[in-house]
Amino acid sequence: MAGATYRDLKLCQRLMHLIRPYWPYIAGVLLFELLAIPLALLMPLPLKIAVDSVVGTHPLPERLDALLPPVVKDSASAILILAAALAIAIAGLNQAQQLLSVMLRAYAGEKMLMDLRSQLFRRAHQLSPSYHDTKGTADCTYRIHHDSYSIRYIAFDGTIPLVTAGLTVVGMIYVTARINWQLAAVALAISPLVVLISHLNRQSLRRRWRKEVELEASAFSLVQEVLGALRVVKAFGQEDREEGRYIREATAGMRARLGAVAVDTIAGLLVGLTAALGTAAVLYVGVTLVRSGAVTLGELLLVMGYLSQLYEPLKKMSKEIASLQFHISSTERVFALLDEPSGVVERPNARPISRIEGIIEFRDVSFTYSEGRPVLHHVSFDIEPWSRVGIVGVTGSGKTTLLNLLTRFYDPTDGQILLDGIDLRHYKLADLRSQFAIVLQEPVLLSTSIAENIAYARPGAQFWEIVEAAKAARIHEFVRSLPEGYDTLVGERGMSLSGGERQRISLARAFLKDAPILILDEPTSAVDTGTEAEIMAALEELVRGRTSIIITHRPSTLKSCDVVLKIENGHLRHTRLKS
Repeated sequence: MAGATYRDLKLCQRLMHLIRPYWPYIAGVLLFELLAIPLALLMPLPLKIAVDSVVGTHPLPERLDALLPPVVKDSASAILILAAALAIAIAGLNQAQQLLSVMLRAYAGEKMLMDLRSQLFRRAHQLSPSYHDTKGTADCTYRIHHDSYSIRYIAFDGTIPLVTAGLTVVGMIYVTARINWQLAAVALAISPLVVLISHLNRQSLRRRWRKEVELEASAFSLVQEVLGALRVVKAFGQEDREEGRYIREATAGMRARLGAVAVDTIAGLLVGLTAALGTAAVLYVGVTLVRSGAVTLGELLLVMGYLSQLYEPLKKMSKEIASLQFHISSTERVFALLDEPSGVVERPNARPISRIEGIIEFRDVSFTYSEGRPVLHHVSFDIEPWSRVGIVGVTGSGKTTLLNLLTRFYDPTDGQILLDGIDLRHYKLADLRSQFAIVLQEPVLLSTSIAENIAYARPGAQFWEIVEAAKAARIHEFVRSLPEGYDTLVGERGMSLSGGERQRISLARAFLKDAPILILDEPTSAVDTGTEAEIMAALEELVRGRTSIIITHRPSTLKSCDVVLKIENGHLRHTRLKS
């Protein structure tokens, strides 16, 4: 219990820190919401005036009586018109207050949500590839787009109504006590029971909603995974199987939601019955006091009007506390993403780079993805500028890990990697990665135009530069033949193009970047012989004047290499120099 309270306190502290820049907006929304309290207190007043001073013979309320001229006070019709006008004026002010509150809340809430999602998106980029490999990209997507909304809800849609509801309760109790303290005491007697019900409900709902959010994120991940592998699913005729998997995941989430809703509904029912009990008690005592002459009928009606507005905020507080449990569970997931340690950290005094010469040195480098999973063992070698280096080895031997370390997607567990004689960890990350152009076995294109994909390495490139890069990659004639030319959209992951076309666009991107170090990871393994010849011709031009590192199994590619490194089970077995 104490641990849970401590965690809630720490969570509240982090929330306060996160939403600190938006306090002026929150204060504005709170101010508009607080204006609803006096308006709510005024709502039953026209009815009291009509009953006591028009139907009955009681005088007007003292303050109102002092403001009105005798011609109004002495006319029942004038007082009735006054009561009607007051009702319209109060309703108009109430609608204006709600409009201003809703508009300011919407603007400030959306601004906060956009800023938070941008922060989470940036954080997702900073995490190591191993995090996304383990958790899956869908998990980050869900936290960025779904869980982040909960912080907006807590700041504007949850906490503010909770505060205003609490102040409304206090105001109603005070005004009711001014009319008759006995009725106020009877009305207030149920409050401890409402607080107890809300407390027990909060504890149960937090656990249930936390489980539901995890199940919902899991089902979301499954959908993204299956749709991303749709061709494989269809090729093996596994549509029914995947549908069954989704139904099982979704059903588990549905059961968790139904369980939470059932608990919340039962708590709401208990709060409603408790409020009804309080209303009945006040009515009984109030009628008794009217019959004894202690209060007027108008005063009783005024108290009963206040009573409905007293219990409604109590019910609202109980409902908001319950609703907050779902959003707090999502908030915990947002903070978990923000707290996830980065794979690599840039040093505060990191050195900038303009353009390196290209001397690469691995000094006794070892790397382990996780405890018990060593990948590289004491690897050492040197690469001279402008040389061509081939890396061979069976799948899983550690070839790609070498390149991930060189581009600093990971840092070595032991040893050093030097670039132009300086440890990679001393360079600015952005400057370091700008020294590499990478062409992968499976080219990655974004769902934009061909021109934008080529210019991804240099967003400010001129169109003629894009065309020259396309010509060098042997893809210009194909692009020119398309109806939209360089403005042609490539579809999601470039799937509207063939594998060879995607690879040559990837090569054009590398040409345009013009980096001093070129990394090629099996660039021709997934294409036919004819396409391979075109790609190899483009590659021959691309590697000229650059330090080139090529992972390949093709003997024809290895023949052009100056050095061949063979990796076996994470060990560098031998280095073969070009004869």
